Amino acid sequence: MFENLSSKLNTAIRTLKGQGRITDVNVAATVKEIRKALMDADVNYKVAKEITDKIKEEALGQKILIAVEPGQMLVKIVHDELTGLMGGEKKDINLKGDPAVVLIAGLQGSGKTTFSGKLAQHIKKGGRNVLLVACDIYRPAAIDQLKVLGEQVGVEVYAEPENKNAVSIAQNGIEYARKMGKKVVIVDTAGRLAVDEAMMNEIAAVKEAIKPTEILFVVDSMTGQDAVNTAKTFNDRLNFDGVVLTKLDGDARGGAALSIRHVVEKPIKFISTGEKMEALDQFYPDRMASRILGMGDVLSLVEKAQQAFDEEEAERINKKIRQNQFSFDDFYSQLQQIKKMGNIKDLMGMIPGMGQAVKDVDISNDSFKPIEAIIQSMTPAERKKPDIIDPSRKKRIATGSGTSIQQVNNLMKQFEDMRKMMRMMNKVQDGKMKMPTLPKR
Repeated sequence: MFENLSSKLNTAIRTLKGQGRITDVNVAATVKEIRKALMDADVNYKVAKEITDKIKEEALGQKILIAVEPGQMLVKIVHDELTGLMGGEKKDINLKGDPAVVLIAGLQGSGKTTFSGKLAQHIKKGGRNVLLVACDIYRPAAIDQLKVLGEQVGVEVYAEPENKNAVSIAQNGIEYARKMGKKVVIVDTAGRLAVDEAMMNEIAAVKEAIKPTEILFVVDSMTGQDAVNTAKTFNDRLNFDGVVLTKLDGDARGGAALSIRHVVEKPIKFISTGEKMEALDQFYPDRMASRILGMGDVLSLVEKAQQAFDEEEAERINKKIRQNQFSFDDFYSQLQQIKKMGNIKDLMGMIPGMGQAVKDVDISNDSFKPIEAIIQSMTPAERKKPDIIDPSRKKRIATGSGTSIQQVNNLMKQFEDMRKMMRMMNKVQDGKMKMPTLPKR
């Protein structure tokens, strides 16, 4: 996500690093490169020109402090301008009403149905009872897809497969929600391969009939400026409340994310970075600006960890670590928790300074598969007490997991090193580790 833009912006800003002061000449050269980077990322030309003009004006008007280098000052200026361009601050979804009704709109293939399932899970985690309503009456298997997603996240789906009237389905779904005590209704509507009058009339009729508390426009971020143009067309008819950017884990150049807020004057509320139901994040403009500039996003990383790790499970693991009983079963459990946090490469990109370091490295969650296979090929006794694993057992584990004996040995060594570190930490916490005695003079 934004890898090319991030790389080019950092290259542009580096031209000011090492400069003793900011001048008209070096700022003009740097701003020219920044504008080019934005244009290459498919940012709207007018938007790119406006933001770089602001950056130039701000940079030339700055008095550089002795302790701050020109390059550092420009990073802050660019960060602030990018943050402002993307909305300035996080905007929450409006869930007032009994029930609150969220209408999902967008083109076919933008990821509306998948997002509906993700949003249902997100709201459910907040403690609200959710109902999904299937109003896509055109796309084959759209209703079945929503039902599968509903099962995955534990949310009921209301559907009328024989009814071809989207307005009445939406109204009946909301009435059903009231009877069943559901607090939030998410209405998934039909999309088309292109904007047409019939589509716009139908979605407008649904809006008029159900009076939603929130309308979210879902857009495929990989379509670049077409996404921005489509958003404008929908907004003219629906006056939606917020934008959802999907497929940001793909080969997205980032132009839609940077332009859409400025063009339609509606906030980006969510971003989606994968097919998994957990791959949904609220959009924070300042955090995204930090990630684009390679400054990381530690707050989002911590939040993902808090969501993925169960408190009771964490306490159980801590207890086993304190008692020096950490096993391969516990290690496997922690591995699954980490995978829930999302794509490993994206997570590493949230660590300050790591984004550029891993941009050309192929890292995926599939990297865990050999480790998982090795652990799953162990017997319960072997997972509990790795010390009993002798050469013959290693050979059996390697054969069963489709790996080599060397891979099994490497995993066991890494696991043992980790356990030694845990034992050391326990001694420090218990106050048992003695400070080394200094030699007498």
